[in-house]
Amino acid sequence: MRSATRGRLPLFGIRVLVGRARHQVSALSSELRKLGATVLEIPFIEIRKPRSFKPLDSALQNLEAYDWLILTSVNGVEAMWERLRKLLLTKGNPQHLRIAAIGPATKKAIEQRGQKVDVVPKEYVAESVVRSLRRRVQGKRVLLVRAKVARDVIPRELRQAGAHVDVVEAYETVVPQASRKRLRTALKSPKQRPHVITFTSSSTVRNFVALLGSGRRVARAYNDLDGIRLASIGPVTSSTLRELGLRVDIAAGEFTIPGLVEAVAGAMSSD
Repeated sequence: MRSATRGRLPLFGIRVLVGRARHQVSALSSELRKLGATVLEIPFIEIRKPRSFKPLDSALQNLEAYDWLILTSVNGVEAMWERLRKLLLTKGNPQHLRIAAIGPATKKAIEQRGQKVDVVPKEYVAESVVRSLRRRVQGKRVLLVRAKVARDVIPRELRQAGAHVDVVEAYETVVPQASRKRLRTALKSPKQRPHVITFTSSSTVRNFVALLGSGRRVARAYNDLDGIRLASIGPVTSSTLRELGLRVDIAAGEFTIPGLVEAVAGAMSSD
């Protein structure tokens, strides 16, 4: 009976740990459940407001000074539009302003707010954003709205291409301490222990390791991962996993949530 059901649902009987921020788990979790997975949600990330909104507010009040706006995450979109509402600046962006989104989810979030997206790179990573814009930004003013801690590939490379780039913080990601005990318990519990853990950003990887502990404790925790598949959404996340001494057992072909789900399903159904 189990094998017949598994044939129709490739993740039937598979426990998947999803570590996205609490308000973001629904899309990934629901797609995994549709394929039969049992989903355990333990957030590795908590999204917080920045200590000050002054730099972001100042940039938004002067949007007409910019030629390009770059948004690299749905969190950035949500945080930016919340500030626009607070500042009563929701009538629309300046007509000359062009918008670049790092991927389809970010593009969708922008379009849902009534704005046109001019550029979405072929690959949904910072390097591809740079390739898409490098020849279009010389002498232009660029506003990059992002998390407090993020890779500097985009501002560095676009400045080298002749752009004037302002980077403003819209939110920050922190380690949710309440997840620490839940994660350790899940890894040791036969009834909860996941077959797969998904990672959707470098932040989820770093915070996962932070939740495991430090020193000898994290070394023991790494041993607890034996037999668990680690699934990465894309090359930057994979690089962070390897940098921190973890495996990449499953890698998405398309660097999106649907791509990650497809990769997990393909890997587990082939066992």
